[in-house]
Amino acid sequence: MYLLQRLTALVGLAAFLFVLSVPVTVAPWTVVTSVYAHASLAHLFGNALALAIVGPLVARRTTRLRFHLFFVSTGALAGIAEVWFGGLVGARAVLGASGAVFALMGYLLAGNRVSAALFDRVEVSPRLQLALFVVVAVVVTIATGGPGVALVAHFTGFVLGLIAGRLQILSVADRNRSYK
Repeated sequence: MYLLQRLTALVGLAAFLFVLSVPVTVAPWTVVTSVYAHASLAHLFGNALALAIVGPLVARRTTRLRFHLFFVSTGALAGIAEVWFGGLVGARAVLGASGAVFALMGYLLAGNRVSAALFDRVEVSPRLQLALFVVVAVVVTIATGGPGVALVAHFTGFVLGLIAGRLQILSVADRNRSYK
């Protein structure tokens, strides 16, 4: 995808085909294509490294289709949040898989057996769980901040992942497998 993005840049089409910006209705396909596009090789490698670390740990709990749908949908929602809400603080366009990668990180944190056992042992209301998730997401977002970083996308992806992990939305296939 990165090579295709670079090739289309030579003829001036990369932004039109890959960069998510408002209004989203002008180029709605960028809701998906922006998840797979990256601003630079360093950006691509950073996301690829994080995905290589976290992805297999989540992927083994679900099917390939569910994993991919989770990845693209959380990446798309994080991108939309970035251009809509990030626009309030200056962000006008976004690309990259960071929101989806952060969703996988959140899923891994909240969707594992230790977290499930903790939440089941300590009675915490759903409202308090959501508040805790937001606090954790704020801390993680601030820790990953820097110039040009899509902080709203990171935050959104992480919160979506935490909620999805707590709800175990990818673990349906887990009932038929034994992991030791």
